Amino acid sequence: MPQSLSRLLIHLVWSTKHRHPYLSSDIRAHVHSRIAEIVRCCGCQAYRVGGVSDHVHIALRLSRTISTADLVREIKTASCKHIKSHYPSLTDFAWQAGYGAFSLDMDQLEVLTRYIDNQEVHHQTDTYQQEYRTLLHKHEVEFDERFVWD
Repeated sequence: MPQSLSRLLIHLVWSTKHRHPYLSSDIRAHVHSRIAEIVRCCGCQAYRVGGVSDHVHIALRLSRTISTADLVREIKTASCKHIKSHYPSLTDFAWQAGYGAFSLDMDQLEVLTRYIDNQEVHHQTDTYQQEYRTLLHKHEVEFDERFVWD
């Protein structure tokens, strides 16, 4: 086959360091917009970026030219620098070291974007840790609780 083709829908999720609520509602839209821009600059398509004060969710089409790990590293590095430069009160801002990446069928995109859009409502009852454990179980990802949180 002379051509490489792909269409991979990925749900990325990670928290702020120690789940600190750095992403207040007044800056969240700006940060999410910047993350979407970073995703596009990496050759991927951002369908939705959302979350609440202590974590972010991204629904994206992964380019065939970048690995998930490289994309996450670029998003975290560039967005952290952006946050620190635009919000002087957030000089201590940091993302957690790890992340979750879950593959979905393209026909699940609408459900995923709706899920991301409803984060504020969802987190009125569930914490990030509860949500993340649920995602890991749903996608049958084995994990050791001792190494999930930082």
